[in-house]
Amino acid sequence: MVDKALPPVSIGLPFYNSEQFLLDAIKSVFAQTHQEWELILVDDGSTDKSLDIARSIDDPRVRVYSDGKNKRLATRLNEINSLAKYDIVARMDADDLMDTDRIRKQLECLMEHPELDLVGTGVCSLTDDGKPVGIRCVSPNHHITEKALLAGQAGIVHASILGRKEWFMRNRYREDLPKSQDTNLWIRSFSQDDLNIAIIPEPLYYYREDGNVTANKLLLAYRVGRISIREDAKGRFTNRVRTKGLMALYAKSSAVTLLNWLGKMDVIRRRRNQQGIEAAEKAKVLGEIQTVQALQLPVNQAHMAEKS
Repeated sequence: MVDKALPPVSIGLPFYNSEQFLLDAIKSVFAQTHQEWELILVDDGSTDKSLDIARSIDDPRVRVYSDGKNKRLATRLNEINSLAKYDIVARMDADDLMDTDRIRKQLECLMEHPELDLVGTGVCSLTDDGKPVGIRCVSPNHHITEKALLAGQAGIVHASILGRKEWFMRNRYREDLPKSQDTNLWIRSFSQDDLNIAIIPEPLYYYREDGNVTANKLLLAYRVGRISIREDAKGRFTNRVRTKGLMALYAKSSAVTLLNWLGKMDVIRRRRNQQGIEAAEKAKVLGEIQTVQALQLPVNQAHMAEKS
C-alpha cells in the first residue's frame, strides 16, 4: 500500500559497467511500496551496455546523467546529492536489490524522529547469482561507539542509507580517497557531533558482496582507514581510541595478507555472515527477489531497437 503521508524521496544509483545487474536494481526501485520517488541514474563512464539500459527506461521519474568520464564513486555521490530535487535522498548500488518495503520503513523512521539525519538498515548477503547466504543486522538497542567507527564495524551499511539532503550537502564525501569514503564520512561527521543516525534492525537491503571480499580491496580499505584515523578522527575521538584503531587496522592487514597467501579468503566471507539465515527469512528474501525480477519496466522500445 502506498502511504501518501510520507514525503517523496530522491534515489541515487551510480553505475559503472553494471549491465549484468543494473536492470534488477532499477526494478527494485519500481517495486517499492512507496512510489513517490525520483530515480537518478548516474553513469561513471561505462564501456558496456549499462548506459543504454539506463536510457531505455521510459518513466518521467527517471533521470539519467552521463558525461563519459570515470570520476569514481565519491564524486558521483556528491553529484547525486546536488542533483536531488527532494529533501530526502536514498542510496543504492547498481549490483544490489532491496526489500520492497525498504524506502517506506526508512521514511517512517525518519519522519517519526526529527532529531535524526540518517536511517540505515540491516543487510542480507547474496552470492553473485542471487542466493541468500547470511544476514547482518544490529541489535534493537544498538549504539555506535568511537572504537566501532574506527574499525569500520559500526553497523552502517553504506548503500542502505536514506537521509536528509541538507546533511549530505554539509557532509560531503572526500573525493581524493580511492575507497572507504563512507567510513571516512562517518568518522568526520562523528568528529563534528553530526552523526545522528538510526539503523533499522531488519535486512531490508540485499547486498551482492562476493566481489568485495578480495585481498586487494580489503587491504586498500584498511590503508584508507588508517588515513581517515590520522587525518579526520578528531573532536570526540581520544588519542587512546585512535591509537587502538590504527593498531587494529594494521593487524587486519596482516591477517588478510596471511589468509590470502594460504588461499583461505573464504574464512573472511564466512565470518561476515556468521549469523546465517533461517529458512523462513531465506524464503522471504527469495520471494522478494522473484517479485522484483518479475516486474515489467516501462521501456522505450524504439531506443532499444536502435541500440540492438
